[in-house]
Amino acid sequence: MTTTDTKTAAVSRPLPPWAAAGIGVAATFALWWLAAATMLSGVGAAADGTGGAVPTPGKVFSQLAGDGVGFYWPNLAVTVVEASTGYFWGNIAALLLAGSVLVLPALERLVTQLAVISYCLPIVAIGPLAFIVIGSPARGQASGTAVLLAGISVFFTTVVGALSALKSADQASLDLVAVYGGGRFKQLVKVQLISALPGILTALKIAVPAAVLGAVLGEYVGGVDRGIGPALVNAQQNLEIARAWGVALVAGLLAGAGYGVFAVISRFVIPWSAGRQGASR
Repeated sequence: MTTTDTKTAAVSRPLPPWAAAGIGVAATFALWWLAAATMLSGVGAAADGTGGAVPTPGKVFSQLAGDGVGFYWPNLAVTVVEASTGYFWGNIAALLLAGSVLVLPALERLVTQLAVISYCLPIVAIGPLAFIVIGSPARGQASGTAVLLAGISVFFTTVVGALSALKSADQASLDLVAVYGGGRFKQLVKVQLISALPGILTALKIAVPAAVLGAVLGEYVGGVDRGIGPALVNAQQNLEIARAWGVALVAGLLAGAGYGVFAVISRFVIPWSAGRQGASR
């Protein structure tokens, strides 16, 4: 290989995912800092020029350090329980319904309609109704309303992703199972579940941020005294702008951490899929 070919290969080689993610995060914070220090510096500011509604990242991180673990951990713990519980039950229901479609194809229209209805339901309107039925939790406990909204938030994504993945199995493999006397259930277990794992795990990754968002929205009306939602409301009411941004940033980091956990799980559970993606690149 000549020197020119080596340089061309080096230039055409894509960045690794971690490098691309790092560049994106750095660019986002740089733009945030620039906007907060210039054109957005006076938005929502008082007459004396203080208390702008868009603080710089430095002020937000300073507030984060000042609040410390003692402030964030009790609130995060409640939200994590709510999001995790809703995520678990919402995805279990979605996967069971998606699997039932392959065993009984006549159910596909019904399951798809349920998924679309769950997606079209306005969460902010369901929350108060759910709170009336479920009621307030005990002091310091997770909200049932937040759990329900987290489950609804992940249902559509997982149903659609799982159905698409389960229907993408190789037809020749399905025919082979049928030739040896296997029915729809054998095809589901032996072929479709294995080939659908990459798509299902992708749907589960995407559902993590949705579960966190559903839990936080549920906390607004769920009668909880702890959680990311109450912490954000209290910061807004007390005009603690940097703290409000800090709580929102922590919520985003929580969703991103959950997404990253499933990305790591995917690399171990479906290594053949990662190999195919690497080969295509």
